[in-house]
Amino acid sequence: MAETATTLAQPEPQVFEVENPEVFVEEGHGEHVEHPEPTLLGLEPFQWVSISMATLLLIAFGFAKVHKVLARGLDGKIAAIRANLDEAKALRAEAEALREEYAAKIANAEKDAEAMLANAQAEADGIVAKAKEDTAAMVTRRERMATDKIAAAERQAVAELKARAADASTAAAAALIAAKHDATADKALADQVIAGI
Repeated sequence: MAETATTLAQPEPQVFEVENPEVFVEEGHGEHVEHPEPTLLGLEPFQWVSISMATLLLIAFGFAKVHKVLARGLDGKIAAIRANLDEAKALRAEAEALREEYAAKIANAEKDAEAMLANAQAEADGIVAKAKEDTAAMVTRRERMATDKIAAAERQAVAELKARAADASTAAAAALIAAKHDATADKALADQVIAGI
């Protein structure tokens, strides 16, 4: 009975048949288990991939002339890039010319502004000088006119005074003559005047 207990506690090991017994390692002993890889015509998968790539490249470059198409495409791109660079150079040269032109225009504008300012200052000085001359001439004219008016007023006053004095002396003489002269004196005076003629 002790024999049957030991046989029940330990199961019998199973036996597997393996094609390549060297590759198979019992599990649990810490060694790596390798499985056999599939092969086709005795070549590994990476060899088939290499052969396929080589065949594809041979077809592409040998029969389809892909390298010429690629070269033509690259040449076209290079030509387009070269044309873009030439255009950029031309645009840069044009921009430089415009910048120089505008710099010259700005310098000329500054010179023109200075000249205009000098002309405006000269014109303003001329206007001020002319205004001073005109003012002095006007003051002189006004003084002359005032002097002439005063002289005319004096002459008129003198003439009026002379006229009044003449009127007064005539009236006084007439009064004196009327008082001291009679008809006989008039006759004698008239005779003298007639005789003097």
